[in-house]
Amino acid sequence: DNLDFPQAGEELAKAAGMEIPREESGRPHKPRQPTDSPLYPLLTAAADCYRQALKGHPARKAAVDYLKGRGLTGEIAQRFGLGFAPDRPNLSSVFADYNQSNSLIDAGLIKQKEDNSRRYDFFRDRVMFPIRNVKGQIIGFGGRIMDKGEPKYLNSPETPVFQKNQELYGLFEARSSISHSRFALVVEGYMDVVALAQSGIGNAVATLGTATSALHIQKLFRFTDRIVFSFDGDSAGRKAAWRAMTNALPYATDTRTIQFLFLPPEHDPDSFVREFGAERF
Repeated sequence: DNLDFPQAGEELAKAAGMEIPREESGRPHKPRQPTDSPLYPLLTAAADCYRQALKGHPARKAAVDYLKGRGLTGEIAQRFGLGFAPDRPNLSSVFADYNQSNSLIDAGLIKQKEDNSRRYDFFRDRVMFPIRNVKGQIIGFGGRIMDKGEPKYLNSPETPVFQKNQELYGLFEARSSISHSRFALVVEGYMDVVALAQSGIGNAVATLGTATSALHIQKLFRFTDRIVFSFDGDSAGRKAAWRAMTNALPYATDTRTIQFLFLPPEHDPDSFVREFGAERF
C-alpha cells in the first residue's frame, strides 16, 4: 500500500488484533492519519451525496455545464467521483443528526455559527473533488467555484484524518500509472489532474493549494524514483517551481531524479493538453 513504516506497522497490528507499544520520547512527532476513524464513513456518505447531486439535483445544470465546458466526460467524472454541492443545505437530508452531531463538524463537512444559532454545509454551490488517501479512503474534499468569486478552490479544513501539507490529490488513482510510467507528474490543480487523466496521462497528482512540501516529496519517493514538476507557465507557476525545487533538493540522490517541465506563459497543463494533445505534452 506504499505506507510509511509506522503506518504499515499499525495496519499489520490492527489486522492481527494487537496493539503497538508506544514509547514517549518527549519529542514532537508528525501527526499521522488514523488507520481507522469514525470520520471515514461520514466523508464517504457525503461523497455519495455530492455525486448523486451532480446526477439529479435540480440546480446541477451549472455544474454539469462547467465540467462539459472544461472538456470532461461522464466517464472521467465517475472515475474521480466528482460531485456537486448545491447552494442550499444538502447534507441535512443525509445525516439525521445534522443539528446535533459534532462528528460532522470534526470531519469538516458542516460549520456552526459562533452564536450557535444554526449550522450550514461547509461546501456550497461548488463542483466537488473528493480527496483520497493512498488506501482509497475519502479524507476530505476540494470544491471549485463555477463562476467568478473567491476563493476559486476551497479545501476541507484540517481534521484528524486530513492534513493538506501531507496529501496529494489523485495519488490513489495515479498509483498504477506512476508504477507503469516510472515517474510522478506533479501539477498545481485538481482540474489539471483530471484533464490529463482523461487524455491518457494518468500519473499526475496535485498539491492541495499549498506549496510542495518535504512531506509531499517523501511520500512520492515511496512510489517512484523520478518526479517531474509541471506548474502553470505564468510567473506564479515559476515561483511555485522554485519553491518545489528548494524543498526537493535535499531528497535528490544518485538514484532519485527531480525534473521540471515548463509550459508557455499562457498555458497550464489542462489548457495545453486540450489545445495540443497528450503526445505534444
